[in-house]
Amino acid sequence: MRPILMKGHERPLTYLKYNKDGDLLFSCAKDHNPTVWFADNGERLGTYRGHNGAVWCCDITSKFLSLRDSMRLITGSADQTAKLWNVQTGAQLFTFNFDSPARSVDFAVGDKLAVITTDPFMELTSAIHVKRISRDPSEQTGESVLILKGPQGRINRAVWGPLNKTIISCGEDAIIRIWDSETGKLLKESDKESGHKKTITSLAKAADGSHFLTGSLDKSAKLWDSRTLTLIKTYVTERPVNAVTMSPLLDHVVLGGGQDASAVTTTDHRAGKFEAKFYDKILLEEIGGVKGHFGPINALAFNPDGKSFSSGGEDGYVRLHHFDPEYFNIKI
Repeated sequence: MRPILMKGHERPLTYLKYNKDGDLLFSCAKDHNPTVWFADNGERLGTYRGHNGAVWCCDITSKFLSLRDSMRLITGSADQTAKLWNVQTGAQLFTFNFDSPARSVDFAVGDKLAVITTDPFMELTSAIHVKRISRDPSEQTGESVLILKGPQGRINRAVWGPLNKTIISCGEDAIIRIWDSETGKLLKESDKESGHKKTITSLAKAADGSHFLTGSLDKSAKLWDSRTLTLIKTYVTERPVNAVTMSPLLDHVVLGGGQDASAVTTTDHRAGKFEAKFYDKILLEEIGGVKGHFGPINALAFNPDGKSFSSGGEDGYVRLHHFDPEYFNIKI
């Protein structure tokens, strides 16, 4: 399995996302320019220029909203905006302005709503904003349908729960919360005992939305039920987890991370030792690892067909891995 090395970003990667068809890969980085690549050969298609700060997150609409229409991309940035883009032309369609950095963005199923989280800033607390997404960009407005406040510290991820009925959020306070997306009422919180002990850095939903995976600086990842917030599994590793993803095809969980702050100054003779670790989702066994990055892994994404995955590093590279046939026959 030879990785394809994709160079285009000048700063560390922050987020990776495939479109629903799995033919395009979108990458966000601290260099202000979200980029789109062909997911099979890693060729760069183009960049989306307009942000004036690090871009933390992105999402893509699932289908063409009408025949003459392109897919839409939404990006959240440290420049205190979230932007909507035409995927094909790279044109900016709309800018949502906030009073603090936009950290996480997620389209609802059906692409009629988006949830955007904003960071705490000066005296502002963190917040979760629900925005309506117009079919016609010229009718788009910046009004929020709902604004949720409450969690202390930064909210690193907020995503839609099953049937768009709920919003699942997590972040610095290590608690996962489920909110009613209509009323804004807090429905559930993960309990302190079974939950994460440090900042939750990442969240990945299963393909069917029934469960989701969280990664944390407490050196673990946890699998949760999306409706009941029951803890299903815990994966323990030896370094902080910055990124998580799940195979849509096999029962595999992939964790990517960094090293402890104390070890940052000591370089290892095995360069490129930062690896994406594969675990058996059910048995919790480590299956293997994919090395290669020269710094912590900040982003991971599985292609929706389950036959390839990509990782984005602090080193500014995106590495695209197409699995060998043997991968699909791994037995434990």
